[in-house]
Amino acid sequence: MAPNSQTSLNEGKCAIPITTNDLEHQQTLDQNEFDYSKRSQWLRAAVLGANDGLISTASLMMGVGAVKEDIKAMILTGFAGLVAGACSMAIGEFVSVYSQLDIEVAQMKRDNQNKQKTLAHVAEDGDSEGDNEKESLPNPLQAAAASALAFSVGAMVPLLAASFIREYKVRLAVVAAAVSLALVLFGWLGAKLGKAPIMRSMMRVLVGGWMAMAITFGLTKLIGSSGL
Repeated sequence: MAPNSQTSLNEGKCAIPITTNDLEHQQTLDQNEFDYSKRSQWLRAAVLGANDGLISTASLMMGVGAVKEDIKAMILTGFAGLVAGACSMAIGEFVSVYSQLDIEVAQMKRDNQNKQKTLAHVAEDGDSEGDNEKESLPNPLQAAAASALAFSVGAMVPLLAASFIREYKVRLAVVAAAVSLALVLFGWLGAKLGKAPIMRSMMRVLVGGWMAMAITFGLTKLIGSSGL
């Protein structure tokens, strides 16, 4: 009796039907699941470019502001930093990502050659696998554009903050405040998009920006006061 009852229980378990609602629910769950590592390529370039544009341009403007109270000198310095930095970020990102692309393409070719030697049916499966691999390859143009655009957006923050304030001390304070707020925002945005710890990201970006501005301001002030 026990084997028969066990069999009936197993048959009962197997007989549970899968409804259309269950399939739709599973498909919805699969669609909602997103691999956030896919964002790492352009997110890294964008966050790096925004932070670099914000911090480097603000540091340049604070450094010039340490020895010159003229608003024109500060704005011109910031604008030159924006253009030079955006071009440098775009070219550097393009070259580095293109080098990564060459390495990954060469590795893909070696892997395909090894598969062809060991698998006779690789010709049938090779196309679909190759398409998936090509989709995961880094895009140098995308990384360069994201980096340059993000750098320009970040650099515009201190430029706009200083453009309409004539008073020297107030201008420096407003630039520092605007940059601090933007650093917190960029840190939060990068963590939110990448599903990373938000507070840690914001504090890391904020403290790093403060250190860069303080060091640049202090050293420029020191050199300027020495008469060099």
